[in-house]
Amino acid sequence: MPRLRYRATTPPSRIEAKFALYWRSLGGPELERELRFHPERKWRADFAHISSRTLIEIEGGILVEGGGRHNRAAGFIADAEKYLEAFLAGWIVVRLTSTQITAPNIERLIRRVNHVGT
Repeated sequence: MPRLRYRATTPPSRIEAKFALYWRSLGGPELERELRFHPERKWRADFAHISSRTLIEIEGGILVEGGGRHNRAAGFIADAEKYLEAFLAGWIVVRLTSTQITAPNIERLIRRVNHVGT
């Protein structure tokens, strides 16, 4: 079964671990973890499938009372800049919330990544 290659020195969040578990158990292809995709900025993607040029971002903290980083103005603007630059560099950017990390959704994502990467 394909493995995820982890480069992060910090452990994945609970929802990143859930995503990785589904990905592996459903036979997803190998992913890079914490890939630095931009030549100048220090941005990293949570997961990346290199051959299909797909970045997978797990959007955590959106259900935090008072707002997490992703839904505060400065964090939202910074994320939008990161995703725009990734797209302009030729990456497909997939953003997943915790409620979207389900077996049917991950199966669909795996099929799409496999199709694009061939």
